[in-house]
Amino acid sequence: MKGLFKNCWTIPNFLTVIRVFLVPVFAYLFLKEQYIWAVTVLFFSGLSDFLDGKIARAFNQVSDLGKVLDPVADKLTQIALAILLFIKFNGSTNKTLVAYSWIFLVFLIKEAIMVIGGGALLLMNLRPSPAEVYGKIATFVFYAVMILLIAFAPEFGAFKDIWEMNATLLIILVAVSAILTIVAFLGYLPGTIKQFKTKQNPEPKVKQKNGEDT
Repeated sequence: MKGLFKNCWTIPNFLTVIRVFLVPVFAYLFLKEQYIWAVTVLFFSGLSDFLDGKIARAFNQVSDLGKVLDPVADKLTQIALAILLFIKFNGSTNKTLVAYSWIFLVFLIKEAIMVIGGGALLLMNLRPSPAEVYGKIATFVFYAVMILLIAFAPEFGAFKDIWEMNATLLIILVAVSAILTIVAFLGYLPGTIKQFKTKQNPEPKVKQKNGEDT
């Protein structure tokens, strides 16, 4: 925790905090079947996720707090979406949606492993590996697919009167997002395993000629 809040008062961190607070707002609107407002909130959540990283790098506002808050906001958003959509698909009258509702469990399992693993690393005084390019791509695709889904899904899509997405196409898009999520998860493993091995087997100190340790 030392130094975590140093230089934390930045626009990217403000956007990330807003994204965290948008999670219960989205969940409430979705459960109340206010799908137009729900998809609008999700769109702004995804937009803020895109902007906070861009602003942080462009204006040198990267902070330790932001490195912690950003993945937390992502995980809360993905967990909420996976749970709500699993329930919605599982209770659908469309047999295709019901049959493939289990896909959303992939996101939940991945996030559960990430949360438990991240907690274990922190207890060992290790920092979870930062998101690789695969993780960023997976997050972008996840947001894009979920926005399309809530906007145009059969039965409950916010704008299904304009265009209703075919159930099979919808499932394919969700499956692609799930596959990218798995690939991104696997991308975290090498760095995490390396940290664990380094912790278990630290490099021996090199002795100087005068006999002092370095």
